[in-house]
Amino acid sequence: MIKTRFTEAFGVEHPIVQGGMQWVGRAELTSAVANAGALGFLTALTQPTPEALSKEIARCREMTDKPFGVNLTILPAINPPPYAEYRRAIIESGIKIVETAGYKPQEHVDDFKANGVKVIHKCTSVRHGVSSVRYGVDAISIDGFECAGHPGEDDVGGLILIPCAADKIKIPMIASGGFGDARGLVAALALGADGVNMGTRFCATKEAPLHENFKQQMVENDERATDLIFRTMHNTARVAKNKISQEVVALERGGAKFEEVRHLVTGVRGREGLETGDLDAGIWSAGQVQGLVHDVPSVKDLVDRIISEAEEIINKRLASFVR
Repeated sequence: MIKTRFTEAFGVEHPIVQGGMQWVGRAELTSAVANAGALGFLTALTQPTPEALSKEIARCREMTDKPFGVNLTILPAINPPPYAEYRRAIIESGIKIVETAGYKPQEHVDDFKANGVKVIHKCTSVRHGVSSVRYGVDAISIDGFECAGHPGEDDVGGLILIPCAADKIKIPMIASGGFGDARGLVAALALGADGVNMGTRFCATKEAPLHENFKQQMVENDERATDLIFRTMHNTARVAKNKISQEVVALERGGAKFEEVRHLVTGVRGREGLETGDLDAGIWSAGQVQGLVHDVPSVKDLVDRIISEAEEIINKRLASFVR
């Protein structure tokens, strides 16, 4: 057994987290992660309304009696979702662990904490992690440049970012970005983290609610099979390389503004692809860790394999270096 400050504080068996992923963080995957002894998160905004989120939480509870949480990502928008109503649905559903991400979460953190909810905040830099501690969160998840989704604008990889954060942040910390096997877990622990967050790797599992074409493509892809889009707009996103991402990159090189690529990157197109299996329907998030994805196991088999191999690395390989 690998016990850390994170497993002790959040009441989970293994120091592995399935972070919130738009369209993918649903009851089928989250419950499987919980049943495997790791911490899974439903994604609040995957559900079209707060009422639908409450139903999804109830559905997940029917599939597991172990701890799971909900991700609430807060982004600035002209017409933002009703964040306060989603927050209230989470609290009234009895959820005790929340992953927040995005813009100025203080209002949400205060309300969650006042209602006995533990909060993990996702960050992409040490300075944002330090700010999160001031918000009063219980743990942070620190995203290196390798991650899928939004890696921030500093372009710092996990090998540097994690220990830099560990030097300044004294609450439990989850390492995110580029993790998918036992070697990554052991490395993260050595660098000062208390566990790892996996997104792309959990997408390539039997229980992940996306078309098999995407899972097999992740197996076939290597670590180079991603594109960075929105670089010129200072809102960088790492996505799987496909026809759409390549078109967006080319348009950006020509000076295109967001309005000129909006039709290519809409969430509706991406969701349609995940459901129909069309790899080029829209953009879809995937990290450089695709280079370490070689199969599509069940969630339980994946978690069990990572933990058993991590224990072997710690107890045998690393121990053999000490004389």
